Amino acid sequence: MSAYLANTSRHSADAAGAPEGWRARLFEIIFGHETTAGRNFDLALIAVIVVSVLIALLDSVPALHVDLGRGFLIAEWGLTALFTVEYLLRLIIVRRPLRYMRSFFGVVDLLAVLPTYLSLFVPGAQSLIVVRVLRVLRVFRILKLAQYLDEARTLFSAMQRSWRKIFVFLSGILTIVTVFGATMYVIEGPEHGFTSIPAGMYWAIVTVATVGYGDIAPQTDFGRAVTSVLILIGYGIIAVPTGIYAAELSREIRRGTSRVTCARCGLDEHTEGARYCHRCGATLNTAD
Repeated sequence: MSAYLANTSRHSADAAGAPEGWRARLFEIIFGHETTAGRNFDLALIAVIVVSVLIALLDSVPALHVDLGRGFLIAEWGLTALFTVEYLLRLIIVRRPLRYMRSFFGVVDLLAVLPTYLSLFVPGAQSLIVVRVLRVLRVFRILKLAQYLDEARTLFSAMQRSWRKIFVFLSGILTIVTVFGATMYVIEGPEHGFTSIPAGMYWAIVTVATVGYGDIAPQTDFGRAVTSVLILIGYGIIAVPTGIYAAELSREIRRGTSRVTCARCGLDEHTEGARYCHRCGATLNTAD
């Protein structure tokens, strides 16, 4: 999944076939992120996505739905029309639209418009619950944000590079949780809420994560001593995955930047392989 998310919409479109002629210009604007026009299109679309998600969130509040429900409905259909036009343009300008439709972001683009249209085909008061479910699906529009943020590729790439270390770390945590869960099942027993080893493992997870719900708690002195040890272990290891990911992210950032200076505005840090300046859109001289 992380590999899918690491691919931007541009990669999905390239797989579907870059166009030629007049469609090539639209391709650079809609799928590209390096030209001024492409960046402006991305910024405008991000703003529309954020507004649409906010409307979906606010419309789920009963008081606001009663007072502003009609306005939310009109705004939702207007935004749906914009997303529909955008989706159709994407299908028009790629050479293989079916391949783009099957790509990750092609599916996300479809989910951005489909729920509103599906709600037209769910009539009757008995189907109101289904309509609410379809309306909740509009929140998936926020997934569209990832394809317009160049930084998202860096984040997901670092996550992909660190997953093996994190997997080993989680395996160690699982071992600790199993041992302490079984130990507390023996020490405390069912009379104190530890009805099984899985119940003891649940308690161990809550304890090592320093959440402390309190629904299961040790009652004996020995059990409390074991709990104290597990809490200290939790404080000692809770920052480990953050450190692993931060180290990989730092390496990815150093790997992904190059000291290419824009002759027009002077910006001297650009994404590796960039052809245009991120600030002013001028062509970069990467011959050196």
